[in-house]
Amino acid sequence: MNRHWIIRLLAGLALVFVAGTANAQTNWDRTKMVGPDKCGECHKASVEAWKGTHHFKTFTAMPRAKAAREIAGKMGIKRIKSDGLCVDCHFTSVGGDDKPVAGISCESCHSPGKDWMKLHSGYSGKKKETESKSEAAARWAKSVKAGMLRPDNTYAIAKNCYNCHVVPQEKLVNTGGHPAGSPFELVSWSQGEVRHNVWWNGGKGNPEADQNRKRMLFVIGQAVELETALRAVGNATVNDKYAVAMAKRASNAAKRFSALAGKVSTPETKAIVAALGGVKLSLNQKKALNATANKIAKQAKAISAKYDGSKFGAIDPFIPGSKAYKGKPAR
Repeated sequence: MNRHWIIRLLAGLALVFVAGTANAQTNWDRTKMVGPDKCGECHKASVEAWKGTHHFKTFTAMPRAKAAREIAGKMGIKRIKSDGLCVDCHFTSVGGDDKPVAGISCESCHSPGKDWMKLHSGYSGKKKETESKSEAAARWAKSVKAGMLRPDNTYAIAKNCYNCHVVPQEKLVNTGGHPAGSPFELVSWSQGEVRHNVWWNGGKGNPEADQNRKRMLFVIGQAVELETALRAVGNATVNDKYAVAMAKRASNAAKRFSALAGKVSTPETKAIVAALGGVKLSLNQKKALNATANKIAKQAKAISAKYDGSKFGAIDPFIPGSKAYKGKPAR
């Protein structure tokens, strides 16, 4: 790839902002993974829904795929299921064992469960029917403090998704030929095959999220896309495929969020757009890009905590419909 062409591209992309991290799972203590079988003791319907997904099938399909083997060969990886570079995003291993037991499973999204599993299912030491609302609230608060990622923390869930769907390893892309990321969008992917809204109705249905929830998923997802792409550009060290792909992703994310903020005018969305002013999408800008990403993260967390989507109706035309959903969910 022509080095000077890449430099010109990155410089050009920087004008978008003048005018207008590490993967979460690698930071988790994998010794605290308990595995999907443990989750399935109570969440049977959720686990059955999961078994129809690519997240489940990757356990056997991914190591056999020609493309995966070619990438592994270029990276000097002999066993895909035993290398942390692959395991962190593609598999679940229990108790810190290097040998995975499943593909992308419950704890891949909700965090290792050892510290919070008994808390979240303990009903404050009572039966479900006798636990008071205040006791339930306290139980959930303790579970979250112990590390559980609950669906109502939209920012944390979105961040966790994007930290794998935007590939965090530069060498994996430049040397291994791994795609730099998926065309991921939070509504279309969360409402597709991975959807498992089955707990509260005892598995009798798997409804879509309501419109307010979709609005929250969309707005926060777009903010996290922008945050994650900026961090990725900051982490790039050489003018190669990864740097170019991440700069393009950040540029596109900035354009989309600016358009979105024109419809959802809140102090937080305005602050995110303002934070983009003057930022350069080029190498050796890690400090500045991370500082901007931190500002975006702060505002995205505030949106997650402060709003419920009911005031975001103006963005409905932007939100993907059912035809765009990634795969078909279990019914």
